[in-house]
Amino acid sequence: MSSRHNHDPWPDSTSTNLHLSHPTESENVTIWTNTAASWKDSLTVPEYLRESAFLATVPLAKNGGMTTWILIDENLPPDQRSMLCSCETFRKRALVGDGDGKVSDTIVHSIASVFCPPEYRGRGYTSRMMRELAMVLRTWQSEDKRCVGSILYSDIGKDYYAKFGWLPNPANSHIVFQPSQILLGPFVKHIREKDLERLCQRDESMIRKALSNPGEGIGTRVTIVPDLDHMLWHISKENFACERLFGKVPAAKGAIAGDPGNQIWAIWTHRYYERPGAENHNNKLYILRLVIEAYDPAASPSSDQVKYLKTVLQAAQAEAAEWKLDQIELWDPAPVVQKLIAQIGIEYLLVEREHESIASAMWCDEVRSDGIVPKWINNEHYAWC
Repeated sequence: MSSRHNHDPWPDSTSTNLHLSHPTESENVTIWTNTAASWKDSLTVPEYLRESAFLATVPLAKNGGMTTWILIDENLPPDQRSMLCSCETFRKRALVGDGDGKVSDTIVHSIASVFCPPEYRGRGYTSRMMRELAMVLRTWQSEDKRCVGSILYSDIGKDYYAKFGWLPNPANSHIVFQPSQILLGPFVKHIREKDLERLCQRDESMIRKALSNPGEGIGTRVTIVPDLDHMLWHISKENFACERLFGKVPAAKGAIAGDPGNQIWAIWTHRYYERPGAENHNNKLYILRLVIEAYDPAASPSSDQVKYLKTVLQAAQAEAAEWKLDQIELWDPAPVVQKLIAQIGIEYLLVEREHESIASAMWCDEVRSDGIVPKWINNEHYAWC
């Protein structure tokens, strides 16, 4: 062994003394301070520390929904130990539909904020943490519902996390629209925060119905439920930033067009990676969830659907322009959505992500069919966090 390793103060990544633990409040502040340079977006460091504490108290995260993990030397006491790397997981409601149309309520853990301080990089600590986490999450918080897998969104390409079993989704695409100052037509209305619960409930009901009617040749499918908690987590993050940037928060949380039974709606969030007016900025209006109510995969889109989707997307363009955002992103557009967009006359760009926000999943054996992984549907931006 070289003299460098003889005097190395840090443990080997294979050491039996390393294990996963959870940080104290003081250690959380250390983690947030270390990650600020990477993830504070448009906030100052003190604002980011306050945001991090705040986001632990909002829907999806509160009441144990979010867990913070650290890799540490078990021989050292809390607040005196080195946190070799860290991450967060969110417990999320998920639905599984099998090839026979049976729908099961399950959970999926979403891994986020994987971070290793610069001084500990290159030592294999993150690899050790991810391998340990892969085993622990199979039964973590699964007392009332079975866990069928875990997901993450890689910002370092497709290969690193695949080594540990989180395989990239076959498609990681999104559509980009540009902001535009457009007067809204009579067919569209803004969605307010008070409307979200009802719309999320309707959406979940439609998803359950679709999963119960799989059709010939369709295997197992999994979806993260686009419930109110997801929307409120994103909106809470949005509101925190907008209040500090503009002294106000956006009233519109999306847009809806059409009559009940044949409606199209989008729920969105404003994301400021840099302060508006900064030299380099790429701030975005993310469409968290797009719903087409009267969706028939066997039929061609109707003229009403073309009209309604156009007005909803124009509302998103107008919102982005008003709030000084640089573009609109719609993730994982379904085939019917792509057909509709091709007909509405709004300029767009279809992008296949290769390096950032790569949706990756590790599915449990019980939701595999003859070794074939399930299809992850509704892989839209609401599931990212």
